[in-house]
Amino acid sequence: MSPVLAGVLQFLALMAALALAYRPLGDYMARVYTSDKHLRVEKWIYKGIGADPDTEMRWPAYLRGVLAFSAVSVLFLYLLQRLQGSLPGSLGFKAIDPDQAFNTAASFVANTNWQSYYGEQAMGHVVQTGGLAVQNFVSAAVGIAVAVALVRGFARSRTGELGNFWSDLVRGTVRILIPISVIGAVVLVACGAIQNFSGIHGVGQFLGGSQQWNGGAVASQEVIKELGTNGGGYFNANSAHPFENPNGFSNLFEVFLILLIPFAITRTFGRMVGSLRQGYAILATMVTIWVGFTALMMWTEFHHGAPAFDVAGGAMEGKETRFGISGSAIFSVATTLTSTGAVNSFHSSNTGFGGGLDLLGMQLGEIAPGGTGSGLYGMLIMAIIAVFIAGLMVGRTPEYLGKKIGTREIKLAACYILITPALVLGFTAVSMALPTPKDSMLNSGAHGFSEILYAYTSGANNNGSAFAGLSADTNWFNTTIGLAMLLGRFLPMVFVLALAGSLAEQKPVPATAGTLRTEKPLFTGLLVGAIMIITGLTYFPALALGPLAEGLAS
Repeated sequence: MSPVLAGVLQFLALMAALALAYRPLGDYMARVYTSDKHLRVEKWIYKGIGADPDTEMRWPAYLRGVLAFSAVSVLFLYLLQRLQGSLPGSLGFKAIDPDQAFNTAASFVANTNWQSYYGEQAMGHVVQTGGLAVQNFVSAAVGIAVAVALVRGFARSRTGELGNFWSDLVRGTVRILIPISVIGAVVLVACGAIQNFSGIHGVGQFLGGSQQWNGGAVASQEVIKELGTNGGGYFNANSAHPFENPNGFSNLFEVFLILLIPFAITRTFGRMVGSLRQGYAILATMVTIWVGFTALMMWTEFHHGAPAFDVAGGAMEGKETRFGISGSAIFSVATTLTSTGAVNSFHSSNTGFGGGLDLLGMQLGEIAPGGTGSGLYGMLIMAIIAVFIAGLMVGRTPEYLGKKIGTREIKLAACYILITPALVLGFTAVSMALPTPKDSMLNSGAHGFSEILYAYTSGANNNGSAFAGLSADTNWFNTTIGLAMLLGRFLPMVFVLALAGSLAEQKPVPATAGTLRTEKPLFTGLLVGAIMIITGLTYFPALALGPLAEGLAS
């Protein structure tokens, strides 16, 4: 069987698995967020944190809950790292430096999981499981909660109430993320991923030197890393490491976990707004972009014209032979079109155009299908922009899901789509203008520029994957990427929740003969076009200086 055919069959198997899970999981999540009953364990949690889960919140109160919880999480994780040397189970590792501790705390709380350190050489068991793994769960639950609040904004009328943040946070963690993670961890252990709390031990002599590894609760952290679209690896090699991702089946299973909730939540959206066809339209947009990017990535990695690549059968540099080009291409597209950031290959070793696709996937806003929750609310923002454009074309006040998109709504949507590019391009420009940050680049020219552009694109979009080649463990990059991650995560949420509150206050507008049918294929095409044009106008100059220049020169 040819590698290309094997890749196509893997992709089709992945699509089939996602299709089978789409309906039951989407319907289940809709029931989770619309039920008025609380599980016993949830009541214990509410009592412990002093929250009333039945109190409805308007958007400012909901936002305060998101920001307060996240601020406490950053502080807790920062202190846990700074105190590591005094904690049991530290494996002899010292406390994390202040700038690195801030960067990591910001990263995991922002659902970014950017890592500028060697996981197996820096973090002990307590920090890994009690700090990083916990944030993998709750940061994903925060993203889903914000998405559900926006959906309620569309579904409700003549009220500014969006639900209860604490209830949404706890339900997402207890009823969705933990049960799936338990099952997924068992699957990964069966595939060969490790799950223990062993210390550091030698595994033999290699080339005159000794090799040492430490164990850890890897399978349980790996599953929520993918399911929650987090991305931070237990080991520095991330999902290319055999302890995290042992074989071809586990590789495809991890991609399935990455895409599972972001795709299924479109059905949850359809259920909650009372129109499954609206959910299918959003799903079709996501799938169109995902399939297109995967096909382009396979093409550029298999058929690049360089002589060395032709001899190897494709761009095999930086890829694990147990996954091959197909498994690496499918994984890299999934991880950069979502806010996951996990990697099973060296993105810097992709062809120029392949690296450009990884960058573009994040620059779209990671909405195809995007992160847990963040992908849905990002796509709904783009849908609002698309109906606004359509309204301008015909001279009609735009409407979406029975809500008028007026001046206030379009201003909030515009602020949402502008904040991340401002962070990415601003920090990249400053880093290239200053003399010291450029010393961290491994390569010069277009590829070196791509290293810095990728780092800030990954951070501000809350992806977390690394292009590699950039020595990011410096005061400058730890601080600025940390700020980009926090601002890129929470400023957009301000606009999303404000938009949700504005929509919830409106009374529904009845559909007329002039209403744009947003459940039709025509709207899907308009939405895909709007996404690509807006992203192209925003990032094309930067992409032309980096991956496009490199691809055309090779």
